[in-house]
Amino acid sequence: MSNNVTIIGAGPAGMTAALFAARADARVRLIDSNTMVGRKLLVTGSGRANLTNQQIDANRYTCADPAWMQTLLGQFGHAELIRFLESIGVLTFSTPDGWCYPVSESAQTVVDAFENALNLAKVELVLNTKVMAIRSYQQGYSLTLDSGVVLNCERLIVAAGGKAYPTLGSRGELFGSLKALGHSVLPLSPALAPVTCEMKPYQKLLGVRLDARASLYQGSTLLAETTGNLIFTQWGLNGPAVMDLSHHISARSCAKLELHLNPLFAIEPALRALIQNQRNTPTPLCVLLGAVLPPKMPPVLLSKAGFSADVLINELNNAQIEKLFRLLTALPFKVTGVRGFEYCQISAGGVPVSEVDPLNMRSRLTPNLALVGETLDVVGPCGGFNLQFAFSSGAVAGMHVPK
Repeated sequence: MSNNVTIIGAGPAGMTAALFAARADARVRLIDSNTMVGRKLLVTGSGRANLTNQQIDANRYTCADPAWMQTLLGQFGHAELIRFLESIGVLTFSTPDGWCYPVSESAQTVVDAFENALNLAKVELVLNTKVMAIRSYQQGYSLTLDSGVVLNCERLIVAAGGKAYPTLGSRGELFGSLKALGHSVLPLSPALAPVTCEMKPYQKLLGVRLDARASLYQGSTLLAETTGNLIFTQWGLNGPAVMDLSHHISARSCAKLELHLNPLFAIEPALRALIQNQRNTPTPLCVLLGAVLPPKMPPVLLSKAGFSADVLINELNNAQIEKLFRLLTALPFKVTGVRGFEYCQISAGGVPVSEVDPLNMRSRLTPNLALVGETLDVVGPCGGFNLQFAFSSGAVAGMHVPK
């Protein structure tokens, strides 16, 4: 059998798989429905390309087996990715919270570097071409293209993505073929998506942005909790603090869920000390809350707590102050759902990781087939975790293309 490999999908996982396979002396064909490689990479990090994170940890991912993720990242983790990016001409820097970007702060320059590396590696690019179906064929696979042409290949890596960003070509259309080949396919749902909520009580806060701890409850059961930036919108909440919870919401579409926001998660002791120092003065409580909250928030929160906007701190008793703190540390939002695939960064669902060997990303069920990136049911938090998984899974698949 000759050392050839075909890769479906020229996103981060597919391009990385192609380069590592070429470095392993394979002849590589890379197919994508877009007219250029790396189309999806262009929109990551709001165009800045949040490539990875210094705090990459297998336990931060949601998948069927955390040990599986640990094995994968043990082969190709954050440090290996930084070295690989440097090898193709991408220099990176990290923000204080560990989020890593290209020094150019431009996703376009990252795509340009990948495209150049693919050309130098003599990877055959088959662009503007959609694979409609995958079937077993002798010792390999036959790929039916949208042109009607059928291509045969001996080894196949599927990096076709899920359903996020359907306008960029990811519609999950090959999962039916993977199921026919014997794989399980979990239903796809939006992940890292904005959360829709009943916003009528918070209409005056539209556009407000702040850091908060977000806790997701089903009844009295805490389902998940994250901390990060968020913004109030007309239809709900957006930003990493809530997007990191969205896959838990989309997986429970019929459940009654509630979000509790705590904007004081890091500063409650400081606010309590400030209030205590001013406890016996005729200082407007709105002024004291303004020391730690965006200007629009104190009037809204005081009204929600049943106080007038101009209430003085010395007019309240201790029980009333504690009532206010209970509200400030658990602002309730009735969750109505998440925004759709066109607004989410990735999709949850797909093939369970248990059906793929993390040592080489090959299918445990079908020979000469590897599955990488969003084809698998893996969700990481915002901050470069999902791109790290795409790069890691692609690299391991490419470097272990069988001879």
